[in-house]
Amino acid sequence: MPLRTLILGAAGRDFHNFNVLFRNDANTHVVGFTATQIPEISDKMYPPELSGDRYPDGLPIYPEEQLEQLIREHSVEQVVFAYSDVSHEYVMHLASRCLASGADFTMLGPERTALRSKLPVVAVCAVRTGCGKSPVSREVVRALVATGQKVAVIRHPMPYGELSKQRVQRFEKLEELDTADCTIEEREEYEPHINAGTVVFAGADYELILAEAEKEADVIIWDGGNNDLPFIQPTLHLTLVDPHRAGHETQFHPGEANFLAADALVMTKVGNAPAEGLAALRQTIADQRPSTPTIEGDLEITLEEEIDLNGKRVLCVEDGPTTTHGGMNYGSAVIAAREAGATIIDPRPFAVGTVKECFDENPHLDICLPAMGYFGQQLKDLEDTIRAAECDVVVVGTPIDLRRIINMDQPSVRAIYNWKDRTAGALATVVTEALKSANTQTNN
Repeated sequence: MPLRTLILGAAGRDFHNFNVLFRNDANTHVVGFTATQIPEISDKMYPPELSGDRYPDGLPIYPEEQLEQLIREHSVEQVVFAYSDVSHEYVMHLASRCLASGADFTMLGPERTALRSKLPVVAVCAVRTGCGKSPVSREVVRALVATGQKVAVIRHPMPYGELSKQRVQRFEKLEELDTADCTIEEREEYEPHINAGTVVFAGADYELILAEAEKEADVIIWDGGNNDLPFIQPTLHLTLVDPHRAGHETQFHPGEANFLAADALVMTKVGNAPAEGLAALRQTIADQRPSTPTIEGDLEITLEEEIDLNGKRVLCVEDGPTTTHGGMNYGSAVIAAREAGATIIDPRPFAVGTVKECFDENPHLDICLPAMGYFGQQLKDLEDTIRAAECDVVVVGTPIDLRRIINMDQPSVRAIYNWKDRTAGALATVVTEALKSANTQTNN
């Protein structure tokens, strides 16, 4: 009899694992998915257009809170864990719940789930969300374009809309993000690439996505999400480590796997990191990855417009995932405001609706407002919260210009950040040399 299987996910790795391994596997019967981390995903369906002939009605997506009930009611024999940016302790608590309910608990590795490309692939991954994958990915693209390579970016999935319409997505113009009704998080990842002239592919079915991207490029960049492993077997596996969260490289799943699998480590935010964090992280690398090349650099923060923040009351708006499940209480907006001598206000008294709920669920947040905007009401609540804030200036530290999609009554300024090597050309050298070596081996 087929093994009755439940997949625990967050609308990303779970769908990919199903597509690659289970969709056409007669030895496995998937009863559904569960969802967490991202709002308004549960109680939807994984549509028939994606679930295949064996699941003509699609597959239900349940709230993860129903785990034990689902195992019991559907006679689940195997639970597959398939999402990211959670502590090892968190994973094992879930495992214990499954085992206590009588089901196996398992994870699937990259040997079985990573796709193979006919092109060279540079994967940009991390030990936690918010390490700086996006600016590093853009720097990798710049380095390859400078050598005459045509590059396509494939972004880790963020299928928050109508999944049947998101099987394969290709973005070349900003207007296409509006047409696709992209969320703030999607825009944060796609816009900077598009502004730099790079085509971005994403969606829900990565075998098809990879095939489309290969038609247009010489090199594929895998721009990872959270701290997940790459969906495509990399020629060069870069893993970002963060001295602001030293120790997390060995405490979170699957970030530690990325740390141990990396061909090269990229230490970001060095210039504004605490000395004890830098020392601890360097020691961990020396102890566990002593022969792995390590590139150190900064995410150089600048204010996009000229504005005097000294002594001003400032509301800091930061990247949502970084400050929620990423565990950070600050980002580029807070750092820029502090350096400019501003007084940072507490955003919580002004929060309304779903934004207030977000603060209740993330009690560590007290000096920044996470830019949550996965659905219409949440976007409206974010706008209402910002407009209600008693401040002189809003500093926006999200990777996109948030002012394009919400209205702010107060003066505002963007705090933007870009990768800068501590040793000039270090990242570009590692990337180009790795691809040169791979091409030599292929030709031989």
